[in-house]
Amino acid sequence: MTLRGRLISFEGMDGAGKSSHIQEVVSVLEENGFRVLRTREPGGTPLGEHLRALLLNDPMDLETEALLMFAARREHVVKVIEPALSQGVMVVTDRFADASFAYQASARGMPWTRMKSLESWVLEGLKPDLTFLFDLPPDVAAQRTARRGPEDKFEKEPEAFHQSVREGYLRRLAEDPERFEVIDAVADFESVSREVLLAFEKRLNEWRR
Repeated sequence: MTLRGRLISFEGMDGAGKSSHIQEVVSVLEENGFRVLRTREPGGTPLGEHLRALLLNDPMDLETEALLMFAARREHVVKVIEPALSQGVMVVTDRFADASFAYQASARGMPWTRMKSLESWVLEGLKPDLTFLFDLPPDVAAQRTARRGPEDKFEKEPEAFHQSVREGYLRRLAEDPERFEVIDAVADFESVSREVLLAFEKRLNEWRR
């Protein structure tokens, strides 16, 4: 009987640096003999990637944005994530449902309860086994994105928007603290890397018991 895989998500506001550390976790899993699938949201499927281009660049109604995010997520779950998990594959995703609560609910203003209903309908109880939340003040995040240049409509939002994004993530953390590992993303790259790997080794050991 094939054991079910684990879903690991990386979350944080733009500029938190989470994407730089995803490969480290993927490498640890591979070194320990696991099959691994690395993916991202929005995206992860041909349809999801088409929707990603629209979502990150085109202005749209709030509920349209939320529905398109979850449409891409549904396709991602049905076509990629669930089949992989059922085959014992470890799935590592750059963003998952927490991002919609942070961006579309907390920052854009969609009611939290409506987002909860959408999450329940689309994901049918699926949630990450572990979420790394890269946390830092929005002014630091803004400095980092400014250095590399804004790439999408979310990165171009004012600091108050990103403060609301952070608050949304912290609210999700408070709702389900056991799922999260909070990473101090203000620290230098090497320190963040050590924190991520130590936290992940601990979780990996717990999963092996």
